[in-house]
Amino acid sequence: MQSCAIGERLREERERFGWNQEELGQRGGVNRNTQGKYEKGERNPDSSYLTAVSSAGVDVLYVLTGQRAPVPVDGLSDDAHELVQLYQQISEADRSVLLRMAWAFAKANAQP
Repeated sequence: MQSCAIGERLREERERFGWNQEELGQRGGVNRNTQGKYEKGERNPDSSYLTAVSSAGVDVLYVLTGQRAPVPVDGLSDDAHELVQLYQQISEADRSVLLRMAWAFAKANAQP
């Protein structure tokens, strides 16, 4: 495992949810200091930690490989499927705006 890259992606996932190191560490069953070491690449997370943070919504495939887990089309709700179809019909500039709005909504909803 490339610790530094894993640590950076783990930090990205933590920030995606709006959590601090203490909050993600608690979800993974470790203290803030250990969480910080994971993110700095000084230590590698073990399987029990990765399982726990996966249950909290962290994309562990992304953390380990840098590739997002694909969502099968048949796994999308009707609303999500419609949103994807509409997204494909809008300009690149509008897509950028839409993505920024979606990230803002997701971050606001992830706040404890």
